[in-house]
Amino acid sequence: MFDKLPISSKTERILTKSLDEQITVEEANHLMNIKGADLYPLLATADYLRQEIVGNDVTFINNCNINFTNICTVRCGFCAFGKDADDPEAYILNDEQILSKAQGAVEKGAHEFCVMGGVLPDADIEYYEHLMHLLKDEYPNVMIHGFSPTMINDACLVSGIDIAEGCERLRDAGLDTLPGTAAEILTDRSRDLICPEKVSVSEWVDIVKTAHECGIPGSATIMYGHVETLEERVEHIDVVRRLQEETHGFTEFIPMTFMHEYSPIFLEGQSDLGATGTQDLKLYAVSRLMLRDLIPNIQVSWVKMGFRFAQVALTAGTNDLGGTLGGDELSAASGAPDGVDASIGTLSRMVEDLGRNPIERNSKYTEFYPIEDTVKMPSK
Repeated sequence: MFDKLPISSKTERILTKSLDEQITVEEANHLMNIKGADLYPLLATADYLRQEIVGNDVTFINNCNINFTNICTVRCGFCAFGKDADDPEAYILNDEQILSKAQGAVEKGAHEFCVMGGVLPDADIEYYEHLMHLLKDEYPNVMIHGFSPTMINDACLVSGIDIAEGCERLRDAGLDTLPGTAAEILTDRSRDLICPEKVSVSEWVDIVKTAHECGIPGSATIMYGHVETLEERVEHIDVVRRLQEETHGFTEFIPMTFMHEYSPIFLEGQSDLGATGTQDLKLYAVSRLMLRDLIPNIQVSWVKMGFRFAQVALTAGTNDLGGTLGGDELSAASGAPDGVDASIGTLSRMVEDLGRNPIERNSKYTEFYPIEDTVKMPSK
């Protein structure tokens, strides 16, 4: 496959091996550090494996973010969204406002409500159960992708119950899938710097494992480009890989590049923030080589990268474009380059321009819907 390419012998050996089996942490660290002519063979290998594993379909979901509050007791160094309760911009949506958002999304064909928000100081499991019942009673056929491991952990503490009971109650109330949020970087060194009040790595793993065992699958994410090292990015993927080997509960892996311009750590003077474009592409490609078909769906976050670069990332081993994302105030607060609302037509054109097939899906990748009557982006 690599005949006559100007590629180093070590990179060639690793890429050749990756065609048949997962690469090791050591091999992944080598690939994360390659430069020059080795880059394109890496991307080509990841794209080849993507085609072998999932074919030429590119999936995405028609969904809506319902960020029910921006009040947060966990003030992370990377987050420009959270507010103190006495901040004049702080809010908590009431039931009527939540249902209004949901109705608007359903009228646009939404298959998912992504229910997220800050960590409220007094939110208990009963409060989150109420949100589930509120939405499921009105829209029983729309899946709910909601809450983070930190939110679940804190709610269980407030309610005086263990994580297993909390997950079972949320599942019974209508929670379909768990977002991968609160993962950030799964090394305690980095977490101590950017999110010391969130759950630790071991706590995150235990909560997600419990959710999977209770029948709640979900996403795995990595938020990178802040204080972590390249080696910690690989370590994070390996933590996810080992957990998936045990539970098989992850439906997708989502790298999310850090948008730093409005973050507290940037405003406080932290420099060298944000990943470069080649680092983005290498992370996608290495993720495919480490995960292969163990987590077959690797998602590009167009809201973090913008439409054009997200399209390029689809050639680096990825096969999903996330969602239409109406109402993603978290990304809007961070400075999303192309906004936080995409049409089915926009996402479809990105996919078709690559010669691949746009497919709508549900939260669990168990149901797929034909793209009909999409409004295409203008060609100019």
